[in-house]
Amino acid sequence: MKILAHISRGIVGLLFIFSGLIKLNDPVGTQYKLEEYFEVFATDFSAFQHFFEALIPFALYFSVFLCAAEVVLGIALLVGYKPKTISWLLLLIIVFFTFLTFYSAYFNKVTDCGCFGAAIKLTPWTSFGKDVFLLILIVFIIYNRKIFKSQPTGFIVALSTFASLGIAVYSLRHLPIFDLLAYRVGANIPAQMKPSEPLRYKYVFTKGGKELEFEQYPTDTTMVFKDMIVMNEDAKPTITDFRVWNDDGDFTEQAFKGKKLFLIIKNLTDINTAAFPDIQKLVNAVKKQGVEPIVLTSASSAEITEFLTQHQLSLPYYYVDATVLKTISRSNPGLWLLNEGTVKGKWHYNDTPTPEEVLEDAAK
Repeated sequence: MKILAHISRGIVGLLFIFSGLIKLNDPVGTQYKLEEYFEVFATDFSAFQHFFEALIPFALYFSVFLCAAEVVLGIALLVGYKPKTISWLLLLIIVFFTFLTFYSAYFNKVTDCGCFGAAIKLTPWTSFGKDVFLLILIVFIIYNRKIFKSQPTGFIVALSTFASLGIAVYSLRHLPIFDLLAYRVGANIPAQMKPSEPLRYKYVFTKGGKELEFEQYPTDTTMVFKDMIVMNEDAKPTITDFRVWNDDGDFTEQAFKGKKLFLIIKNLTDINTAAFPDIQKLVNAVKKQGVEPIVLTSASSAEITEFLTQHQLSLPYYYVDATVLKTISRSNPGLWLLNEGTVKGKWHYNDTPTPEEVLEDAAK
């Protein structure tokens, strides 16, 4: 029993640290997930609509707190710091996560919980199963809590707290240390929009109360179509929702031609305008050197026109879905450099590059 308790402690501690570190690398991603949950709860629990809507502006703070708490509690459990208190805190946080993942799975809401950030994608039911597994281990640890003796390791827990918050602050003021998203530097966007191999389908029909499956679409018109299932899921395109357009039509294919420096303006509500003098100098310099600067935004035509005029930016603008822009850039504004569809650079507004840096990266 004692050995099982120590094994359980190791598994729980390591999983919490792993999960927390991945999310601390990109706390904005967890912020978006929490915002989704709050929006869903505001709709599904109408009696508490105003309460959940009031939580949305604080989603980033909750994100940093929860991600840091996972790391700190995991380390505290492993080093034996106040094991009884830490075990109960772990139980509290895993019950919270289990509720979220169950709600996602059962009601098909927020179908990617973000449990392991962008590194590992889990289905809702897999996420729920993982949390149930951790819940059982934590309950087992609490049941055997007398086995664990408190150790004088408070300084380790304090250091892990400062380190966790430091990682989060760095990622927020710059970009994730490890970019795990599909729009990262080095990725070819057009290639990720195509399947890696021809997709194979399984066609499901019913006839006479029986369910029949075919790999080729049947010619029997007496059967009733039920479903079409992709057999090689891994071959599906990584990117399925990237589209660039304006009032004149689609611009997606043109966006991949030549060298383009995209200025990402996700919205105009929480944008950092202090960065625009440097951005203005940058775009004016690079467009003379064969790099075409273009604005990508989800704002309305009237809003973005007024904004660009106000900041003396004479640039063409195109629309991109707001969720896609959030995935491309974690900063607002952000800069995204493409050469023939391959990402050559990505910058936070706090790290606006020089024209020389942009030209060097574009030529790589």
